[in-house]
Amino acid sequence: MEVKDANAALLSNFEVFQLLTDLKQQRKESGKNKQSSGQQNLNTIMYETLKYISKTPCRYQSPETVRDFLVAMKGHKLTKAEKLQLLNHRPVTAVEIQLMVEESEERLTEEQIESLLQTVTSILPGDPEEQQRDSAMATEDKGDQA
Repeated sequence: MEVKDANAALLSNFEVFQLLTDLKQQRKESGKNKQSSGQQNLNTIMYETLKYISKTPCRYQSPETVRDFLVAMKGHKLTKAEKLQLLNHRPVTAVEIQLMVEESEERLTEEQIESLLQTVTSILPGDPEEQQRDSAMATEDKGDQA
């Protein structure tokens, strides 16, 4: 086998999640029970990948969300790979941004990092349960300070 173009396209976790979910649904509908060992290996890979990826923020994303995010990112001078990292991981702190953006200390100011965080958290949905816990903790902290 020969690789024609190693970087033909980058896939986001959302795209992989959608593809595997659709394949899983098609297999359920076709109802094929007889499987070769190669097919069983593929099923294992699909299962493990879906199990992992369903724990990431991508499970709350939609095609519209991804499109809106990429449009909003045009103003920031980031590489495709850096935008993909932000999309896949949904960072919420400046430290996470610094880990995902190469040489961020030289390339980005504090204001730009805050702007990136604001864009990411406002456009990309997070885990609803986690967001409720965070807002409840913030409310408690305000109550303790009063």
